[in-house]
Amino acid sequence: MAYEILVLDIDGTLTNSRKKVSKKTLNAIFKIQERGHKVVLASGRPTPGVLPLANKLRLSEYNGYILSFNGARIINCKTNEIIYEKILPRNIIPELYAEARKNSVGIITYEDNCIITDMETDEFMEREARINEMSIKKIHNFSTYINFDVNKCLITGPGSKLEKVEVIMNEKFGNQIKIYRSEPFFLELMPQNIDKAYSLGKLLDFLGLSREQMISCGDGYNDLSMIQYSGMGVAMANAQEIVKNAADYITLSNDEDGVAHVIKEFML
Repeated sequence: MAYEILVLDIDGTLTNSRKKVSKKTLNAIFKIQERGHKVVLASGRPTPGVLPLANKLRLSEYNGYILSFNGARIINCKTNEIIYEKILPRNIIPELYAEARKNSVGIITYEDNCIITDMETDEFMEREARINEMSIKKIHNFSTYINFDVNKCLITGPGSKLEKVEVIMNEKFGNQIKIYRSEPFFLELMPQNIDKAYSLGKLLDFLGLSREQMISCGDGYNDLSMIQYSGMGVAMANAQEIVKNAADYITLSNDEDGVAHVIKEFML
């Protein structure tokens, strides 16, 4: 069966170690889009953090899609239409905040083009802001300020501390939301059942395509579900071992144009 849709994680997959998309990879992506293939950027990043790369790939011109917040929101880049969205239960946010405070870790969420928190900014919040090219907005009280829909919250702190906090949060809230670490220093607090595979299933239904027609490329733990779900799941050479073990194919690293190699081998 011909592959019609290419799904790309961003950090460690589409972008190289300098957080840039190489010219070779960019040209390969343009080539398949010109042939009518769909391209999807699937990332844990908030939507504003994905948009600059979507613009670089000209996804609005070629009717591509963004799957942001690890799948909690899907948008059509051409129309800005939200294809699918799931939010955190509003009443759980003060409890998540209280638990973060109790365990002396940071907590953030997103509003428009800003990262918001009422805590002292740590190096991990600054990293999230830098990756997404977003500013950090200090608010007065996290619990009372959030009176709008939130796709995810993110707990920040040293990996050694988050290892313990992850267990505590799962014990207290694991039956209401999805909790996992995307990086040693990032603990994702997501709507229940949300991951990249689940949301890609929603997108495929919308597009009238099957998972057998989809190639997904990734490197991290949050890419595991889509790599297992896709017709062809591709791990980067720089991927975590668990991702490589689950993949149908291992491509070159993100510093060796691994995405362009996949396109050449399977889509051109």
